[in-house]
Amino acid sequence: MHPTDVAFAPDALTPTPTVRVRWLGTAGFAIEHDGQVLLIDPYLTRAPLWRVATTRLVPDLALLAATLPRACAIVVGHTHFDHALDVPALARQTGARVFGSRSAAALCVAQGVPAAQVEVVEAATAQVREIGPFRLTFEPSAHSRFALGRVPFPGEIADCDAVPMRAPAYRCGAVFGVEIAVAGRTIYHLGSAELVEAQLRPRTVDLALLCVAGWTSSHELPERVARYFNPRAVLLSHWDNFFSPLGHAAHALPAMQLPRLVDRLTSAARDVRLGTLPLLGELWL
Repeated sequence: MHPTDVAFAPDALTPTPTVRVRWLGTAGFAIEHDGQVLLIDPYLTRAPLWRVATTRLVPDLALLAATLPRACAIVVGHTHFDHALDVPALARQTGARVFGSRSAAALCVAQGVPAAQVEVVEAATAQVREIGPFRLTFEPSAHSRFALGRVPFPGEIADCDAVPMRAPAYRCGAVFGVEIAVAGRTIYHLGSAELVEAQLRPRTVDLALLCVAGWTSSHELPERVARYFNPRAVLLSHWDNFFSPLGHAAHALPAMQLPRLVDRLTSAARDVRLGTLPLLGELWL
């Protein structure tokens, strides 16, 4: 199955859309309403595999400035490089406030983001913050254990004096699921394919932003997503080859098993609208 086989068409999910959702690749999104932009796990640099394997990683500053010139807030769901590498540079360029774990805060401050611009929301229970038109609820979550039954690069980022860093130094840190309430719509971002049910309450969301990578390692993930979020629509993310540049078309990795995931989701949530977007593509709520 090619991702365009489940592409969203038309691009508006409601009759009076006011919220724009743009996919940035991997688990990254830009959510915009009334001129205010919220970034979630923005990773645009998309370093090639050889560089990830052999060198210290450096953000593409020109690409970031051209693609994401403004933001009021940046959410970091966890701190693997394909979620967090570009965050400090974007925070410096836009002045956006950063919300994330202690690892995310250490990473940002070490790269010149003022400490007052960074807020740690890591806690045992849900944390609520408001910025601009967005109400953010951070719920403790977990990373899928797809690396031979383990979380890849586990642990915290405590010492990043030696930035830039290699990919393994971007340890996972705390993981969040994030509910975004804006303009009467509710969006839920799952940046890793796992849930911590003890931290969740059943609800209905207008749009679930669902990470595909690692879903087969998480027990009954499609069914649990349907049960806890009762989504009206699901936008699949983190299915793409993120070692390919932003200017290239997104290609699904076979290990993502998209056809199987689509079948499971549509069986578990029969009325759900399900789809993908091209890189930098958008839909409206």
